Amino acid sequence: MGTAPGPAHPDEIDPFDLPEWLGTGEVTWTSESGLRSGHLVTGLLYGAGHPDVACDLLAVDEAFPVPVVDDATRTRAHQAWRHGQVLCVSHPGPAGRLTLAIPGRDMTAGRVLDAVARLSKAVGASADDWSVLLRIGEERAASRRGR
Repeated sequence: MGTAPGPAHPDEIDPFDLPEWLGTGEVTWTSESGLRSGHLVTGLLYGAGHPDVACDLLAVDEAFPVPVVDDATRTRAHQAWRHGQVLCVSHPGPAGRLTLAIPGRDMTAGRVLDAVARLSKAVGASADDWSVLLRIGEERAASRRGR
């Protein structure tokens, strides 16, 4: 009988390694799942004429039934947030998607707006050139999971 794997330890992503167009034009982050779907909200960054970039939001303080990230990642996310930044990581899922690690147990509209504004700053853009399109429900995410 083996031990259960521990919480995920995602790799950090340097915002300067993201596509250059994120810092040069209009960008929209669009949620693919609803804010009420849980601690992970999937989404995409869209800019006209550019390929979409997967960009999810992860509430790092969710710990039931198991922590979603390890303590070191959680601490780094809180430190970055305290300093007006957002921690960018590679989600440990199969696609290795860009994920913004956000303090909290769930997503709120305010947290999403703050996180996306902080990402815009990290890539050298003005938040005035970025917008957010939210889904507020949970049914879409639940239907994708086969419920």
